[in-house]
Amino acid sequence: MKISFLINGTKKMVEVAENTPLLWVIRDMLDLKGTKFGCGKAACGACTLHIDGNAIRSCSYPIQFAEGKEITTIEGLGNEANPHPVQQAWIEEIVPQCGYCQPGFMMATAALLAKNPNPTDEDIDATITNVCRCATYFRMRKAIHRAAELAQINPENIEENV
Repeated sequence: MKISFLINGTKKMVEVAENTPLLWVIRDMLDLKGTKFGCGKAACGACTLHIDGNAIRSCSYPIQFAEGKEITTIEGLGNEANPHPVQQAWIEEIVPQCGYCQPGFMMATAALLAKNPNPTDEDIDATITNVCRCATYFRMRKAIHRAAELAQINPENIEENV
């Protein structure tokens, strides 16, 4: 099946079985390795990316549903010269330990902040359900609050990169 979509601002077309998980198309066919495989059951969140601005766990998202959608991976969130507020906050708060799960957390956080620019701890706990084996949750919560501050300083950056 031929599927076309926009990924990180670039139009792509792939030919693949319709039930292939989006994660494998992104990693294996498009060679974007930032989105990680964790559990394969949409439970851990390591594979989180954005589809039309919503945080989606790509390991269980069949590629057929990506037709005509706008997809953003961690590679499209920001860059070294112009980091997304979430990426900047992650750096400032020294969040990663092993770092494996962090792209998924950052993508989930960016989606949260696009919808709720000033989340409470309760909002964060209810929305960011990803799993970190290194348990850097305290630093992540600090970084989420810092990202909200940074986004308020430069609000067009959060919306333009999501």
